[in-house]
Amino acid sequence: MITSLSIENFALIEKLSVKFTDGFSVITGETGAGKSILLGALGLVLGKRADLTSLKNKEEKCIIEANFFIKNYSLQSFFETNDLDYEDETIIRREILPSGKSRAFINDTPVNLSELQELSQYLIDIHSQHQTQELSDDVVQFQIIDSVAGNLDLINDYSFKLKEYKKFKSDLKSKNELLQLALKEQDYNAFLLEELLSVNLKSDEQEALEIQFEKLNNVEFIKENIVKSLAVANAEQFGVLENLKEIKLSLQKIASFSVEYSSLYERLNSVLIEFDDIEKELNQLSETIFSNPEELELINQKLQLIYALQKKHQVNSIAELLQIQNDLDSKVVSVSTLEFEIESIEKQIVEIENALNSFADKIHNNRVEAIPVLTNKLTLILEQLGMGNARFNIQPTKKDIYFSNGKDELQFLFSANKGSDFGLLKKVASGGEMSRIMLAVKAVLSKYSKLPTIIFDEIDTGVSGEIAHKMGEIMKEMSTNMQVFAITHLPQIAGKGKEHFKVFKVIKDNQTQSELKLLSPDERIVEIAQMLSGSTISDSALNHAKELLN
Repeated sequence: MITSLSIENFALIEKLSVKFTDGFSVITGETGAGKSILLGALGLVLGKRADLTSLKNKEEKCIIEANFFIKNYSLQSFFETNDLDYEDETIIRREILPSGKSRAFINDTPVNLSELQELSQYLIDIHSQHQTQELSDDVVQFQIIDSVAGNLDLINDYSFKLKEYKKFKSDLKSKNELLQLALKEQDYNAFLLEELLSVNLKSDEQEALEIQFEKLNNVEFIKENIVKSLAVANAEQFGVLENLKEIKLSLQKIASFSVEYSSLYERLNSVLIEFDDIEKELNQLSETIFSNPEELELINQKLQLIYALQKKHQVNSIAELLQIQNDLDSKVVSVSTLEFEIESIEKQIVEIENALNSFADKIHNNRVEAIPVLTNKLTLILEQLGMGNARFNIQPTKKDIYFSNGKDELQFLFSANKGSDFGLLKKVASGGEMSRIMLAVKAVLSKYSKLPTIIFDEIDTGVSGEIAHKMGEIMKEMSTNMQVFAITHLPQIAGKGKEHFKVFKVIKDNQTQSELKLLSPDERIVEIAQMLSGSTISDSALNHAKELLN
């Protein structure tokens, strides 16, 4: 329940602080006094969006803070899930800065609006006049029935399974599309793969083959030049080797005369050793080089295959061809893999469907059992509210469709008068009747709901006299299970409150301000008398006010 509310710099409110108790509280005041401002401020605390028009003084920030006692409402899991500090006395604060930005805090921890809105669903139900039309909405009608049926946990389990079901159905559709595509391309992919596999490609093979091909293709030219090199090196008179030996001998004779000559000698000796090694390797190569037309042809054929494949697949290396080979292998294998995966998903879908059907059957059966209980309670309350001939015809029909809350479609029909046909609520119920039906619904749900607080914003519009008295009694009875507020213009309802608050306007420093005051017993008598007779209070109005309060 809400225990206190403080407001600073919001609309017509400069500064306001008020405490609330449990039970039934009423709020009265003239039209335009600021009752809607209170609801607006409370709406901001509960996560509604704000703008700069909310600020009374545009140069200062607006602060709205509400305290909620939530010990008995099992909300610890929400705080754990959202990584928030849990307190039995939880404080929600909303700030609107002059820049237009807003901030929200739960127990001094910054939160975003979505978290605030989620928490508010467990704290307060603010019922305004326009929300009465929500009774005609299927979702709201199901919520009413399911609250009485005790279906909320079942529907949560069903919803979790439904998410799984939709995910698997989506996966199955994707896998089937991939399979159809893979089947279309399978033969061609298999042909391309076999073509690549038949060449038996190796990553560094192309360069080695090209080198070997060049050597075999030019074997005569290579041999001729090696022989010529050996001849030049080994000629008896003018061979390079002999000439180097001759130079070495000459330098050896003068090496002892200076460091320069000695260095030249050493360098030439190194050249001679290196050249000697070259000459030996040339001899060895000369002995190993020979023509091999068969091997040349084989190498040429493989290179041509490689070049053709590179051109076909628009790549420049064997490494890229091997990558394509791997991709094709995956595609060819993926057909059987996809078929296996599809079979597995289909089995899981069948299991989930069985679970969904089981949940949906339980939800349906609970609804069927709860509807007579609900309709009986509603008709009894409506009879007190002057609608003695009100009747409901509520029928859930099972379908082969998985809806968000089961497999039922709902026919929620109403008749207000004896002998009248049943029809849709929004077509056959007047505005006043809809208000009374909504109050009856809220009264029934108060016995099943765990919601701490409900606020009725002028739900009594269009009623008076004895009906207003009965509405007040019903709200008072509701307050035994939850905290109830009623914003009202009717003295019959105002007299039923455990506490009575008055909203009024004052002029301070040439500025209009809205204020809220908890009325004393004597002040309540005057306020209710004014509601009965206007600004001129008669003795009969005062006596009537005392009777209403007693």
